[in-house]
Amino acid sequence: MTITITAFAQSPDRGRGLARDMRVRWALEEVGQPYAVRLLTFKDMKEPAHLALHPFGQIPTYEDGDLVLFESGSIVFHIAERHAGLLPDDANARARAITWMFAALSTVEPPILDREIPGYTERDKPWYAERLPILEGRIRPRLDELSRRLGGADWLDGAFSAGDLLMVTVLRRLEGSGILGGYPVLSAYIARGKDRPAYKRAFDAQRAVFAAVSAD
Repeated sequence: MTITITAFAQSPDRGRGLARDMRVRWALEEVGQPYAVRLLTFKDMKEPAHLALHPFGQIPTYEDGDLVLFESGSIVFHIAERHAGLLPDDANARARAITWMFAALSTVEPPILDREIPGYTERDKPWYAERLPILEGRIRPRLDELSRRLGGADWLDGAFSAGDLLMVTVLRRLEGSGILGGYPVLSAYIARGKDRPAYKRAFDAQRAVFAAVSAD
């Protein structure tokens, strides 16, 4: 059976490849697995049919036969474990790649989201301008540490892995913020990720959904 994932019918990111289905699309493209996409409106996401797949009413979900998964990190991990190309064969290298997956989602992403979400919900509040430098100050130590660790390497630990895939998608959320201008190592790292053919195919597929909606 063909893998089916869910995605926004009208993405809030306006086709910039930031919605979390991008991570799953990219992983599937990296391992060469075909997939179908079921597009959902925000109303659809709160209907019983979707809540049966994702108890929190979000995207993406992943369906493959009788297996249903939610949470983008879990889905990418499943894809990486089931198909060659995203995790090393060596047991120790594999464990390190999985550690970087957790680091991307548990250590690096939270302060980035803490900065991003108020931009949607509090931008018109009088305290937003004062709060923003505080939020950005929580991000920079993580970027400092990550930049030092990456150094002159192309990827986090040897060959490209699912850890890099998740880390690049997390860091991309800072594009346009001006923060990455102080981190040339990380900017180059993101550029390498975006230059991968599998990334480009995934981005184009997600972008096409927004373009089709915009044309209507």
